[in-house]
Amino acid sequence: MTVSVIIKTLNEEKRIAATIESVVAALAGKEGEIIIADSGSSDRTVEIAAQYPVTIAQIVPPALPSCGIGPQLGFQYSRHPFVCLMDGDMLLDAGFLDEAIAFLAENPSVGGVTGHVEEKLVSNLEFARRVNRNAPENRIGPIDRMNGGGLYRRAAIEDVGYLSDRNLHGYEEFELGVRLRSAGWGLHRLDRRFVQHFGHTVNSYRLLVRRWKSKYLYGIGELLRASLGKPYFLQVLRELPELKLWALVYLWWALSLGLILFLPHKGMAIASVSAMFAAVVLLVSLKKGSLGMGLYTVVAWFFHAAALPVGLFRSRLKPGAPIESRILGKPA
Repeated sequence: MTVSVIIKTLNEEKRIAATIESVVAALAGKEGEIIIADSGSSDRTVEIAAQYPVTIAQIVPPALPSCGIGPQLGFQYSRHPFVCLMDGDMLLDAGFLDEAIAFLAENPSVGGVTGHVEEKLVSNLEFARRVNRNAPENRIGPIDRMNGGGLYRRAAIEDVGYLSDRNLHGYEEFELGVRLRSAGWGLHRLDRRFVQHFGHTVNSYRLLVRRWKSKYLYGIGELLRASLGKPYFLQVLRELPELKLWALVYLWWALSLGLILFLPHKGMAIASVSAMFAAVVLLVSLKKGSLGMGLYTVVAWFFHAAALPVGLFRSRLKPGAPIESRILGKPA
């Protein structure tokens, strides 16, 4: 078994040692390599990683951090037939690689295989929502994307040109998934754990603001821009239920604005808009099981809907172009 394990990092000093050690254990007795794809950490991530038998690649200007740039940076320096992608705050399950490679060997038309991402920190409302929702990417069997990472067949990646679009600040797994499926490759989730994930513990609303500032929320607009003119554009529109939700949010905003502008009694207009907001929060809260989760969900809708047009009109570089980078360390 020859595997290139790519670990994406950006200021992961708290977890990176444990992450690398989990990969070293998973690769014990096997041929493989570990590549730290660093998006410009300003903490001790690189210093800590350099203590292990890994290759450390870090972006340099004019490259800028994005969700899409890390995977492609690691792929740029990888060399083995299988590529395992994960984050610097994850622990790789010891037996996953063996089972995933066996599955790919038995299913030559499958381009990638993953397992469950076990969320270990769910005090944050975003990660609690992620655990509880019945999203397609959480299901067993054939899936449309491998959120959280997994094991890819290099031949499949080379067939579609590149691992991830360096321009994307989000939805990079879906964009890769739709390119692979459009080219005839399948994706599959095994009913077993892939990684344990130790996500953010910051307040959920602060996390939303941070994701706006980091441009993470621009991802769906950037995805639409990236797929314009591609054979799979209509497939993207069909497979993203978020687009229908954001369209409803825009209609809601338009209706609210119309009430404020055209109702002669402004007090009545504001009361009507407030009542609509309260009613939607209540309905979502009943579905989610708590008022806090309902309010957070509606606020998150607003953030995402506002970010979509911003991402849609951002400028783009060639998605698979070589990434400006430097090698900071290699295995002895």
